[in-house]
Amino acid sequence: QVQLVESGGGLVQPGGSLRLSCAASRSIFSMNTMGWYRQAPGKQREFVARITSAGRTNYADSVKGRFTISRVNAANTVYLQMNSLKPEDTAVYYCNTFPHRDNYWGQGTQVTVSS
Repeated sequence: QVQLVESGGGLVQPGGSLRLSCAASRSIFSMNTMGWYRQAPGKQREFVARITSAGRTNYADSVKGRFTISRVNAANTVYLQMNSLKPEDTAVYYCNTFPHRDNYWGQGTQVTVSS
């Protein structure tokens, strides 16, 4: 069964940090490029970061230098370390393969950056 479960979101002040986790079923994690995406209120879902099975990474310009994506293949888990958070980072964050597959979307995890 395909499953992606995101966790680690919360409320944080501007400048703060959060670490998101995504536990994936082995069937979709193995050998796939994995990505993080986000959807802010009233906006379309957008790409945040991706990582290949070999560990090569790529980031959206808006998060470059602040966010770090990583993965532990043996645990079928992908992470997103978010530092220097800004109010505009407020969104629901999702993981999926890259490119994404419509039937893989999970519930996401809410990140709110506010003072």
